[in-house]
Amino acid sequence: MNSLSKREVGQLGEDIAAKYLESRSYRIIDRNYRKPWGELDIIAKKDGILRFVEVKAALREGTEQVSWETYRPEEKVHPQKLKRMHRAIETYLAQKDVDSEWSIEVVSVLIDKSQRRAICGLIENVL
Repeated sequence: MNSLSKREVGQLGEDIAAKYLESRSYRIIDRNYRKPWGELDIIAKKDGILRFVEVKAALREGTEQVSWETYRPEEKVHPQKLKRMHRAIETYLAQKDVDSEWSIEVVSVLIDKSQRRAICGLIENVL
């Protein structure tokens, strides 16, 4: 079984997260908005609120056990990451001339490659 690179796991996680959000009535507006000072994985809208979504993915391969007990995606969204996201959000809002209520959310994606399944979790309004 070929191992996926960190970038490939991240891209797969983002694709799964986008489908998960759509299934929960989120409308995906943009993806992978990048600036030198920050990055936004998914920008979506739900209930009139702009949602800036950080995706954290983990891959289980072979006998490696990844579970909610061992994988805490919210711990990977540390204050420095939030600061960089906030700067990218400010740029996005200014560039797109958007004046809207917004929030930061985290979607965690646990991928079981051998089973070809994934489990998603959503943490809303991180700040």
